[in-house]
Amino acid sequence: MLFCTQATKDVNNMTVKMPYQCFINGQFEDAENGKSYQTINPTDGSVICKVSYASVGDVDRAVEAAKEAYDNGPWGRMNPRDRGSLLYKLADLMEEHQEELATIESIDSGAVYTLALKTHVGMSIQTFRYFAGWFHTDYNTREPLGVCAIVIPWNYPLMMLAWKSAACLAAGNTLVLKPAQVTPLTALKFAELSVKAGIPKGVINILPGSGNEHKYKIHIDIRKLGFTGSTPIGKQIMKSCAVSNLKKVSLELGGKSPLIIFSDCDMDKAVRMGMSSVYFNKGENCIAAGRLFVEESIHDEYISRVVEEIKKMKIGDPLDRSTDHGPQNHKAHLDKLLEYCEVGIKEGATLVYGGKQVDRPGYFMEPTVFTDVEDHMFIAKEESFGPVMVVSKFKNGDVEGVLHRANDTEYGLASGVFTRDINKAMYVSERLEAGTVFINTYNKTDVASPFGGFKQSGFGKDLGEDALMEYLKTKAVTVEY
Repeated sequence: MLFCTQATKDVNNMTVKMPYQCFINGQFEDAENGKSYQTINPTDGSVICKVSYASVGDVDRAVEAAKEAYDNGPWGRMNPRDRGSLLYKLADLMEEHQEELATIESIDSGAVYTLALKTHVGMSIQTFRYFAGWFHTDYNTREPLGVCAIVIPWNYPLMMLAWKSAACLAAGNTLVLKPAQVTPLTALKFAELSVKAGIPKGVINILPGSGNEHKYKIHIDIRKLGFTGSTPIGKQIMKSCAVSNLKKVSLELGGKSPLIIFSDCDMDKAVRMGMSSVYFNKGENCIAAGRLFVEESIHDEYISRVVEEIKKMKIGDPLDRSTDHGPQNHKAHLDKLLEYCEVGIKEGATLVYGGKQVDRPGYFMEPTVFTDVEDHMFIAKEESFGPVMVVSKFKNGDVEGVLHRANDTEYGLASGVFTRDINKAMYVSERLEAGTVFINTYNKTDVASPFGGFKQSGFGKDLGEDALMEYLKTKAVTVEY
């Protein structure tokens, strides 16, 4: 029987119920040291509720519970079909509660509700169903790793949980998950649903708060760490995991994804999808097009049409179904984006539109467009992780030149190309140094398609069969009679 104290809130024409304590060994409980913190609604800066702030001692207890569940519980020894059935049941419960989950996601992260329902929650459900189905066939030469730690970011709180934990659980591992400090609520709601689905105690443990990442890296009983976040933190994780007990690591890190728009593109589609590549989820999107290269002959028309469309965007309450653009996730991030724009102006880029905070309560940023961006500029090299379109021209017909510029980055998460010439599109896609290439579309991910980066965007894959391999080890057995 799950005892769960919850914060309740009447919002979006419903009453949402939100667990706010640490989830350890199948139970919600306060942090060991009794500490808590406030999680904030970025739409107006109001407090949603207080959340337990997990301590190092809580990490130890959660890992101990996960190890006990793996070593002596039913999860790892369960028939893969039965394990898949429980994950299907969990996905069904997520679908049953999808409007509540999307509402929580919206007030906690600032995601526009319609997007939260379709993508944040909808793709999370698809992900669990996909991986639940994989293990209807037993892989008798592959074994789970054991206790896995998963550390996720704040831009897609529930979806990042699903992308990593679904594969981890389907493989028979147990996990300790740390949601981002600023967006813990859908992860804790997920924990509640996991109990209702019948997931055994100790298999899933969720610890809100911050500052305990080092404990995950060095804990001797953790056999794998999956991380999505910045490249500098990813490097620290990789080093610590190697020094502690040679943990397996998968890292999905920073990006500066190039989008190349040729003059022979479908202009209507290139404008629509180019805007989506930057402004989707308020730009808080790891694969966002960090830099657009637009062929010289169509550059001015393209920028004019983008600005025209930006002016039609409705900025406002993310729970309003007509809103196109919600608030940034938290104030520190908004401040960082404003500073990013100031640097762009000082370096000589042309600010065509936006660049300022919206004059209303909350953490709203104007959709922004910079042109005349030269290769040496800070905004040409570093991602904003916000609604900032960074545009550079390239000479007409200079395919090799624009490819060189697009690849002249230490990141390689995603990329894109718009052209009606399929031969040109395939040539460019083969030469772009990125883990994902979009052709005449953008942001179109699929649960069956592996997702991950090259170079300093990390290694290891989420989604698809490749993701399962991240959470399995291969054993060779030789028998002689």
